[in-house]
Amino acid sequence: MAKGKNAKATHSGQAKPRSEKSPWQKLTLPISKRYDKEFLSESFDLPEEVESMAIFQDWASGKLQNQIASQFWSLYKPKKNQKWLDIGCGISFLIYPWRDWNALFYGQDVSPAVNDIVKSRGPQLNSKLFKSIELGGAHDLKHEDNFFDGVIATGWSSYYDLDYCEQALSEIKRVLAPKGTLLIDVLNPDSEMAEDWAILETYLGAEVMLTDVEDWKKLFKTLGGKQIKSQEGPLFNQYLIRFPE
Repeated sequence: MAKGKNAKATHSGQAKPRSEKSPWQKLTLPISKRYDKEFLSESFDLPEEVESMAIFQDWASGKLQNQIASQFWSLYKPKKNQKWLDIGCGISFLIYPWRDWNALFYGQDVSPAVNDIVKSRGPQLNSKLFKSIELGGAHDLKHEDNFFDGVIATGWSSYYDLDYCEQALSEIKRVLAPKGTLLIDVLNPDSEMAEDWAILETYLGAEVMLTDVEDWKKLFKTLGGKQIKSQEGPLFNQYLIRFPE
């Protein structure tokens, strides 16, 4: 169910932080540590058999991210002056064409390192479009109800089971304006690189859930989501979802 409906909102659309700890928070800690190490350029101690895998070589060289990153804007481009929340944002504001879209950026990520980087560089890059970035998981969004025109949820759902993702999607639905746009990707466990990628991520510290794509579609439907568009990538399937209610 949606949370935080009684929280008072500030002028920026942010709800006051809740003091209680979420039971879901412990699930985000391994993901936080895994990406902190990557963004802080700390070394990973991996077995030789993992480092010999082609997918590791692509990851170490930086090629893999470009190969598998979901280009969500091919399904729907954020529009001028729309308010968009990017969950698991990484450094997307620094590398994606937000200035071309002229859309307002709000981020949320579990990695303190990511938050520090984006908070430091985002306002310097474009202080008009950069609004905020919050530290935390998708299960506990820091904004008021019906605030966003769109939500981007790419690159993180494969680390969590469907129970967590149901909670996260309920939060996303809460903060989306009526008929707002959700752009989400999910791992396709039948893709050629899924198994090797799951092995790599596990050794990097983040276990991957090989959830069937049909189970994701059922979850979207259960929560009242309507699939508008979709496209397949080399690792992730992408969906444009709207909640008509």
